[in-house]
Amino acid sequence: MALPNRVVHHAEAIAWLRGEGRLAGASVVTSLPDVSELPGLGLDGWRSWFVDAAALCMAGVPDEGVAIFFQSDIRRAGVWVDKGALVSRGAEQAGMTLLFHRIVCRLPAGTVTFGRASYAHLLGFARTPRPAPRSGTADVLPDGGFKPGRKAMGVNACVEACRFVRNETTTRTVVDPFCGWGTVLAVANALGLDAVGVDHSTRMCKSARTLQIDLERPGEPLAKEAR
Repeated sequence: MALPNRVVHHAEAIAWLRGEGRLAGASVVTSLPDVSELPGLGLDGWRSWFVDAAALCMAGVPDEGVAIFFQSDIRRAGVWVDKGALVSRGAEQAGMTLLFHRIVCRLPAGTVTFGRASYAHLLGFARTPRPAPRSGTADVLPDGGFKPGRKAMGVNACVEACRFVRNETTTRTVVDPFCGWGTVLAVANALGLDAVGVDHSTRMCKSARTLQIDLERPGEPLAKEAR
């Protein structure tokens, strides 16, 4: 049996998505950048960018695929920014409907936070209605799992998303247009799926190309970023 493939593009995600168009045979699993990663836009400009970026990610997904987003709410200028609501606006633009909405605990319940919520949204969307999932899953994941970086998507959350792609769709490639450390790509490969990542950072691309996750022992990566 051929090993799963992984390709990581050193590119700007929005331009890459526009150039690719429809992502044949693929589903998207990603986490869109926070306002702190795009400081030049300002809060209002970032909100608008975020919604449009979510819509663009979904526009590329074929009818048989899904788009899954992992996003944690933040506090800016004294108010909370609900990223789940922003992704849902993007879904409306792209003509997609919500399949599931799970909560992932980034930190233990009861943890006091300042500026970033201790939970994250895991939202799945599709263009066409789907039959009920073949197996039930928890609505709340008590632990997002090992993260190779502070803002990375935890391994347990990646497994939840990529397993849904594998078990509930006919797509066999996972695309992460904002792949960062490459956790989604490593987990997709570990579950037997091909993976395609995009990141504008040379350093992140190096990590995304080499990171390996052993799902039997997910607390440590098998290969860390080349230094």
